[in-house]
This record gives sequence, structure tokens and C-alpha cells, in this order.
Amino acid sequence: MPRKILTPDQLNFQPRPTYPYSPGTRGGNMIFTAGQVAWGSDGEIVGIGDIEAQTRQTLANVEAVLREGGADWDDVLKCNVYLKDMRDFQKMNNIFFEYFPQDPPARTTVQTPMADATMLIEIEAVAYIGG
Repeated sequence: MPRKILTPDQLNFQPRPTYPYSPGTRGGNMIFTAGQVAWGSDGEIVGIGDIEAQTRQTLANVEAVLREGGADWDDVLKCNVYLKDMRDFQKMNNIFFEYFPQDPPARTTVQTPMADATMLIEIEAVAYIGG
């Protein structure tokens, strides 16, 4: 099955990160987003020090990848959420609930160091279209 690389316009800023990754991929009916962070369209982190602003921007970036692959929130089966500080869990969770008010996907949330000190959250998603 051929693999399609998903790079929505809002995540096609220059300069691109130097590590080898694609914002997302689609194979058949499956879409996998890379871990998305709160990059704005200029490639800078949005909402420095603000978990709510970063959660919204991160979810907007996840959504852009999903849409690029032909999916939406209803197609999401699983999300992994990585928090710099687990004390931000409830604030993140409140925003997450806005995107999944009913029948949320399976989810794992863990605390972990981030690739950049200004990043507070990273989210990845797996979606299935059709069926």
C-alpha cells in the first residue's frame, strides 16, 4: 500500500525542523500524525508558558494533519499526549474535552521532557477513515 506524506500548509513553514520527520502519513484508511506541538504558522512556539494556548495550537496542528489526510476528529481512534509538567493535566484535559465532548478516543497521557524548553505539550493521533 503506498504511503502518502501529509504536510498541511500551516505546518509547511520555513525553516523546517532539521530532524527527519513528516507531520503525518496516510496508508490506506489509516492516518498517523507525528507528535504535534504548538508551532504557529511562522514556526515559532505559540503561548510561551501558557498550557491552554499551547494545547489549542497543538490540537489545531493535529487537526490540520488529519484534514490533509481526509479525516476529522470523529475518525480519531487514539491520542498520545505528552506533558512537560503533569500539573498541567487538568487544564489540558479541559481543552481536550472541547474537541472530544462525547465518545473520546483512547488516550495515554504522560509527563516527559520536551525537545525544546518552551514546549509544554505534544500530541499525536491515529485515525481510521471509513468502515
